[in-house]
Amino acid sequence: MGIQLQELAAKAWVYGFPLVFDLDQVNRFVAEGMGSLEAAPFNCFSHARSLAGPRDTFVSVNNDTIYSIAQIDLGHGPQLLSVPDAEGAYYVLQFVDAWTDNFAYVGKRATGTAAGRFLLTGPGWSGEVPDGATQIAFPTAVGTIVGRWACDGEDDLERVKGLQSALTLEPFGDQEPAEGLPVPDPNVPEELRFWEKLRVYSQAYPPAAQDLVAQQAFAPLGLLETGPSPYLEAPPDLASVLTAGAESGRQSLTAALKSGAGAAVVNGWQLMYHAFDYNDDFFEVGTVNSPEWRIDDRSKALGLRAAAAMAGLWGNHGYEAAYAPIYHDSDGNELSGEHTYTLTFAPTPPVDAFWSITMYDLPEFFLAGNPLDRYSIGDRTPGLVFDGDGSLTITLGATAPADPVARANWLPTPQAGFRPMLRMYSPKPEVFDGTFALPPIVKVG
Repeated sequence: MGIQLQELAAKAWVYGFPLVFDLDQVNRFVAEGMGSLEAAPFNCFSHARSLAGPRDTFVSVNNDTIYSIAQIDLGHGPQLLSVPDAEGAYYVLQFVDAWTDNFAYVGKRATGTAAGRFLLTGPGWSGEVPDGATQIAFPTAVGTIVGRWACDGEDDLERVKGLQSALTLEPFGDQEPAEGLPVPDPNVPEELRFWEKLRVYSQAYPPAAQDLVAQQAFAPLGLLETGPSPYLEAPPDLASVLTAGAESGRQSLTAALKSGAGAAVVNGWQLMYHAFDYNDDFFEVGTVNSPEWRIDDRSKALGLRAAAAMAGLWGNHGYEAAYAPIYHDSDGNELSGEHTYTLTFAPTPPVDAFWSITMYDLPEFFLAGNPLDRYSIGDRTPGLVFDGDGSLTITLGATAPADPVARANWLPTPQAGFRPMLRMYSPKPEVFDGTFALPPIVKVG
């Protein structure tokens, strides 16, 4: 029975990791901010004023766009969101619920770039939507809006700042101030705190109806208990099972990430184009509700949801931005700053917006400082040198290349292990139909 209960705990850890990890970041954002994004209360935007760098310690943060992020609490009523006219420039506002479902998009691909108004409503809300506004129903009372504005470097910052300043949230109707997240019992021992958070959060923010069956199966772990925490003075056997199950769940998830989490692999690149398709229930403005962007196997979907949260929390659906991380070179060896590599695109990635490769350290997937202050390289990077046939060879390594062309096309790496990620914004059909194949990363030194 102990082994079976531990296996149940491992399964519950993977199931609940996205919720707990997400809401930990929500709390962190409201209380402390994140790097260049200052702390902001619920229902207020925080705006970065520069591209992300090493001090922006968020998993797989991008270095392509300027962020505008708001944590939303609709517990006391709707919020009215107003977006400015972006005059054709790329941007996206991505809506993420507490379980990390991407359930709505506003922006160039989804709704165009004209000015607009959107009424954000919580579960069970009924009322009149004001004229000229479009309703966006949140699956959970708390959620996140992740705004990304395309920025072509320092000279483009003032334009982006103007758009950010015109992005507003205001209460719709008379309502009390947002209360924020429920507080798990702080006296629960540290090794069981994850379980207390999962217990409290999953009751405050119920999952999709089809996931309630899975959640009910975790009753023997205390997750359905109401009132005082069952983990304050948990029986030693239960505490042991929960601790071991959490470690087992984490190890399995980490291993799944390195193996590609079930994604197709091309020349070492994990094609995570469908890594965020686990949302099978909530399709609001800007989403694509069609079979190729849904996962029929719910067990597989829940595992993928956890992997996506660990390696790329708040990432977009592939039709908005297609992601491909890589851990290994063409010989199957793990990438390391002890070596130098090349990556040759012929042709470059096919997109309607733009593409980039961003460099991350391991295991946190943070940006790593380097003497060039270059954290990504892509079609908007100034000074790149293309070959005569139009191909582009990028050099990856911890040491600056001596050759001037290689140095112009150099993407610095950490000294130790690293994981690049390719992003393709508004990808063309060739990305998904296999016409475009990602080239391998080749060790040259």
